[in-house]
Amino acid sequence: MKQINMFGTEFQKDESENKYSTKIEAPIYEPKNKKPHLLELCDKSKTLRLQRQIENSNLNQEEKKFLIEASNRHTIFNYEKIADYYSHASKEMQELMENSALVIIDFEKAIQLGYVKLCDEIRTQYLTEYGE
Repeated sequence: MKQINMFGTEFQKDESENKYSTKIEAPIYEPKNKKPHLLELCDKSKTLRLQRQIENSNLNQEEKKFLIEASNRHTIFNYEKIADYYSHASKEMQELMENSALVIIDFEKAIQLGYVKLCDEIRTQYLTEYGE
């Protein structure tokens, strides 16, 4: 597909500007010896600030409940510390952390839980462009 600029001339593809790599490697994690405290795993400062504002508002309870739920998305997770915690956690905690996608240990399990979705069309297009 050709792309034309507003002056009617065709854009020239500049291969030197390709900033992305097609090389995909999973990071190798080395657990630390120290188990972090649960309070180190996330920063809830913005979440709590928003929740105080919501609670102090004149909104009805349904609106407050909705906004309180939405405010949780402002929690910042420290995935390095989460991985450290995971390496020292009980088997039950590890399984629940995996189910919550806090850590991805097994690619097949990530697919099973719905965190990774494979699309044959994208796979076919990738293989056509880059080979196997």
